[in-house]
Amino acid sequence: MSTHTPITGRPVRVALVGAGNRGLTYAEWIKAHPERAELVAVADPRPAARAAAGAPVEFDDWRPLVENRIADAVVVATQDRHHVEPVLALAEAGYAILAEKPLAPTEEETRRIVEGVERTGVLFAVCHVMRYTPYTDLVKKAVDSGVLGQLVSIDHLEPVGWWHYAHSYVRGPWRSEKDSSPMLLAKSCHDLDWITYVMGGRIEQVTSFGGLKHFRPENAPAGSAERCLDCAVEPGCPYSAPKLYLPTLREKGAVWPVTHVTEATDEAGLLRALREGPYGLCAYRADNDVVDHQVLAMRLTDGVTATFQMVAFTEQTHRQTRIFGSHGWLIGDGERVTVQDFRTGESTVHELGASGSNAADGHGGGDAGLVDAFVTAVANGDAGAVRSGPATSLGSHLAAFAAERARHTGTVQTVPAR
Repeated sequence: MSTHTPITGRPVRVALVGAGNRGLTYAEWIKAHPERAELVAVADPRPAARAAAGAPVEFDDWRPLVENRIADAVVVATQDRHHVEPVLALAEAGYAILAEKPLAPTEEETRRIVEGVERTGVLFAVCHVMRYTPYTDLVKKAVDSGVLGQLVSIDHLEPVGWWHYAHSYVRGPWRSEKDSSPMLLAKSCHDLDWITYVMGGRIEQVTSFGGLKHFRPENAPAGSAERCLDCAVEPGCPYSAPKLYLPTLREKGAVWPVTHVTEATDEAGLLRALREGPYGLCAYRADNDVVDHQVLAMRLTDGVTATFQMVAFTEQTHRQTRIFGSHGWLIGDGERVTVQDFRTGESTVHELGASGSNAADGHGGGDAGLVDAFVTAVANGDAGAVRSGPATSLGSHLAAFAAERARHTGTVQTVPAR
């Protein structure tokens, strides 16, 4: 039985804390559904970001939202290391909260958030958008139908994409564990969460290997320079900043990832940002320290095994998954699911068609599905509409922290149940 009060007779009022790419994505859904939700305020220290959100009330800090409760719910989409304080304070103020993943970069801070929101009893959801895609619904339906028999194992690949890794994890805000969080947590707590959701059991043990193999100064091409715009070998480099950003601006305009590089909307402004800012640095000479490849081997509930690989050196595309059961197996690529039934020998293909695989195109419907579910939960006062609450999300975070301990120590780690 939910203890949350339903909202009747009006749209859900939502405030946004952190108007970056993720926050603005959620805000766009809210503004596109005025009969269900209303964006009433935005808090961000950057004037341009606040203007982009298009809310009637603007703050340069989240604290006024605590002092004056003007919304029913808050989306917290600040950088990873700036979640704890606003989430805990806003929960104490009684807001329903949708928090971007990862919750926090350390186990202690993650536990603080989970314990704090559970203590207040507010409705709380985490932005594990992969749970909310039509593709996930299709995989989950097949697994739960029993056609695969007894679940035995799952093999899951996250192909980060060579250019996406260079943008976000070599030159971008997630390039440093000290400033953001480990790559596995920042990029792939999604995937660990998804594995547990689809397979219906938690991760109990894990070991891991990986590191930063390629993006190192000693691997810089002969004759290369500190910046791509000054580099004689830039035309032949796959990680060239001009090759990454200029075609996007010319063909699509000022959209992601260009909008992460500069607030300017013209080529001169973009070139200036590449000349002066981090996105124009040589990918081999940046100050990144997060892994560019990592593998995990896991034991789940009831002895089910799982492998997971995250690697930078791929095209930027959908996750690839194989699920093995005693009576069948499943292959999925984000757009179709193929199930073979060993009993009949028949293979069934379920087609979803093309859908976006990354943040620029809505994570295959996951972004919209997430906000839809959250607004529904707030409106109805029913946390059951949310697929990723505090306790559930804690599990995937604890698995990521355990995997990092395993990677650094060469051990098998037990994942705490809580």
